Amino acid sequence: MPSLAATILGLDGPIARALGPDYEPREQQLRMADAVAAAMQAKANLLVEAGTGVGKSFAYLVPAIDRVLSRGETVVVATNTIALQEQLVERDIPLLKGTLGPPPDPMSSEPVPSHPWSGDLLACLVKGRGNYVSIRRLRLASSRQDRLFADAAARRSLHLIEDWAYATEDGTLSTLPQIERMGVWDKVQSDSPNCMGRKCPHYDECFYQSARRVMERSNLLVCNHALFFSDLALRVKGVGFLPKYDHVILDEAHCLEDVAAEHFGLSLSEGRVNHLLSTLFQPRTQKGYLAQLLNLHGDYEAVQRAVHLVREADAASKRYFEALLHLHESATVRNGRVREPRAVTNPLTPAMNDLAMSLRSIREDTKNEPDRFELAAYIERAVSIADVAEAWVEQTAEHCVYWIDVKRPGEEGAEGYQGLRVSVAASPIDVAPLLDKYLFSRECGVILTSATLATRTVHDDEPTEHAETAFAHTITRLGCEGAHSLQLGSPFEYARQVEVYVDRSMPPPSGASGQRARATPTDGESYEQALATRIFRHVRETDGGAFVLFTSFATLHKVAGLLRPRLAQDGYELLAQGKDGSRSEILRQFRDSERAVLFGAASFWQGVDVRGRSLRNVIITRLPFEPPDRPLTEARLERIKERGGDPFREDSIPRAVIRFKQGFGRLIRSATDTGRVVILDPRVLTTGYGRAFLQALPEGIRTQVLD
Repeated sequence: MPSLAATILGLDGPIARALGPDYEPREQQLRMADAVAAAMQAKANLLVEAGTGVGKSFAYLVPAIDRVLSRGETVVVATNTIALQEQLVERDIPLLKGTLGPPPDPMSSEPVPSHPWSGDLLACLVKGRGNYVSIRRLRLASSRQDRLFADAAARRSLHLIEDWAYATEDGTLSTLPQIERMGVWDKVQSDSPNCMGRKCPHYDECFYQSARRVMERSNLLVCNHALFFSDLALRVKGVGFLPKYDHVILDEAHCLEDVAAEHFGLSLSEGRVNHLLSTLFQPRTQKGYLAQLLNLHGDYEAVQRAVHLVREADAASKRYFEALLHLHESATVRNGRVREPRAVTNPLTPAMNDLAMSLRSIREDTKNEPDRFELAAYIERAVSIADVAEAWVEQTAEHCVYWIDVKRPGEEGAEGYQGLRVSVAASPIDVAPLLDKYLFSRECGVILTSATLATRTVHDDEPTEHAETAFAHTITRLGCEGAHSLQLGSPFEYARQVEVYVDRSMPPPSGASGQRARATPTDGESYEQALATRIFRHVRETDGGAFVLFTSFATLHKVAGLLRPRLAQDGYELLAQGKDGSRSEILRQFRDSERAVLFGAASFWQGVDVRGRSLRNVIITRLPFEPPDRPLTEARLERIKERGGDPFREDSIPRAVIRFKQGFGRLIRSATDTGRVVILDPRVLTTGYGRAFLQALPEGIRTQVLD
């Protein structure tokens, strides 16, 4: 008897009838669906690497929907990108729901699912609270706008939010038109400590409360990784906001370790502190929350004292972050990592605690209910800043790495900012014990899937244990020992659709494991000049349509400077990350052109989907090893070395291979895409570990060596 997946996704199934004659069942999709169904049945942990084009979403949604409708269970699906969440909620789930409908009549000739279905499929997209507008706070801000907002642009932004809020159906940022001052949103968004609950006069029409009621009734929930791990981190403390679920499916799972490390760690930026203080009071303009409170609160002196403490906290913040910047640039701290507690003095924590105490005093004497909730929110933020600043300076969390991060204009994460951005952060060196305890050891099925989870391609004639070793790095880093694994190739014909070139003549970058390349003289050429020469040649051979992937912004910007005039002379538009607009902006321009050339680093190696002729050339400038002196990477490598392991082979190579596979995967996104991948790092041919990268390519691909 055919499986449920084969019945639904097969050639004669309801999906084929709905999608028409062009629909082709994929063996890989059916195998994945059966594996997911078996894992859910056993409430087991499963890792599935499924190549591009397999149709992963249908492969896990069909068994998920079966569990919901046949067993009354609840399933959470978490993805890393907004695009995939929207695809699931707006296209895939509605198609499956509309196509499958009620189970077929057993008396008819139509195939019957192996489990009779009953009940309703209730799916929803779960968003964080800060995505929703609060009608009560919006009206409060509107009534006090002259004292809250310093300039006309902020007031125009408020009016635009008002026009939108009274017409929108979902009340979330995703439908809000672009506004001039995004900081205005902070004054009107839904906020947990600022929520009046059922006391709120707008409770029945509240967008967030309506969404929460929908979530609590739903049995198939879609969210992003950040929200899922925020909930998981809260569950460690005995709270959480997602309802109880029986299974979780984590798509784009190659991102999980970094997201988990961020949410189980801590961070504090100078911008976060400045935003709170300027919201409370802006000395230059005499605007802000406390400015309007001066006219409303009975105790004028108490409010004036709070204004004074805002100034004191601002001065303390400047001293705190200036000390951090000085430490970062000193010889004491080589890479931003701070190994000992109390490396700087901490005036920020006492200043923020004093401010919080002053705000509490005002709140106790405030009769106006909305202001009591506004003050509660500001108190909580001030206390949180104080606590994080102290925890970082004192290094109170064990088994963590602590560092100072300084971003300069043009770098990823500093787009749109003119000056330096200083922040501090700490992360667990190893998230595996946390995920093992709070995720993989729970009584629920956990499915992890991505196009890149394994470190090599396992051929069909190889023993089963080879497949297990291919996933060993991911299993170890995530703490899912004993998980089942399945590797499925892509249905695309890579041997026909892709040409791979390796340039043996390119001088190797300095360092074998990811250090920043220095100039390597070769016949008078620097390393960057050699890159520019070869990039230009390959761009001309495909007449543009090229992604050029870098591992360093410094190299990217230097090569962009060398090539911009030459490319412009030949009519190619160069879009350089950090120079020519935001990430989304340059990606949109690239999609709209057939001859553009995009220089990208970091985030452009993954999560970018460009189909068709716009992208026909992916140029990988160097193997994507993480810089070994990055604080978190350095700490991970030290831990492996301490237990007698080989950090380079156990960690550096597997991570680089997975990132390399992500970069390679940018090229072929559909069965009709064709093009070339050019590797400008000869180490794939000249080193022993280079074979690991070529072995990770899809089956059937041959490489052409350029001498």
